[in-house]
Amino acid sequence: MRGGAQSHLMYADDGHYYVVKFQNNPQHVRVLANELLANRIAERIGLPVPVTELIEVSSWLIENSPELRIRTGSASVLCQPGLALASRFVLGPLEGTVFDYLPASALDRVRNLNAFAGMLAFDKWTCNTNGRQAVFWKKTYDKKYTLTFIDQGYCFNAGEWNYPDSPLRGVYPRNEAYAEVQGWESFEPWLSRIENADPQMLWEAAENVPPEWYGSSITDLENLIEQLIGRRSRVRELVEAFRLSSRDPFPNWKETAVASGT
Repeated sequence: MRGGAQSHLMYADDGHYYVVKFQNNPQHVRVLANELLANRIAERIGLPVPVTELIEVSSWLIENSPELRIRTGSASVLCQPGLALASRFVLGPLEGTVFDYLPASALDRVRNLNAFAGMLAFDKWTCNTNGRQAVFWKKTYDKKYTLTFIDQGYCFNAGEWNYPDSPLRGVYPRNEAYAEVQGWESFEPWLSRIENADPQMLWEAAENVPPEWYGSSITDLENLIEQLIGRRSRVRELVEAFRLSSRDPFPNWKETAVASGT
């Protein structure tokens, strides 16, 4: 598959295809932890993300599959066996079509385009330091596409596990995706769910991350979640910084008039 993590499309014994990232991917082992943690939280917020699983890839399979290699420059090494991160592919190969780009003229055929606003709030909360990635898919006989947000590996600043906020990070590269944003109400219900996210839910999501994906440092994981809990109240501020940036991403934004008493 394309991308810096050099993931592979694999067929699992549950009958589904998965995009699999290995522990020795060129980005960082923590991108597996980030992907699992961010996806599980995003699911609870109600955002369209792939089903994410832990998958066991055996040494035998890797040794007998010439394609399962990680390439760095002119050299390559075998993918590391053991627990890998598996994101379910949105469609089976014969079920329909999947695109990672749609022209602006086709975006009105995306049934859940408004979810871009919710994912923006999520990416600001989790400090995604990569550009927002998405795929558009439809089954063969569907007339409309469905939007799914993929690749959460750079949430929490990839392997650094800190929050270096910047207005233009973690955003989709095209303003057309935000054409439906007219004000804070366009970010609902996702923004309120983030601001009121139950800390216990966040801790439970963190408990599911295999220790080998973050160097077995419980202290680092605890610090990450504690900061995430504290950042719930800052999401509007971070979205506002993007709104007021030179990019002018929300051309249809309407300021809400404040009524005055008499």
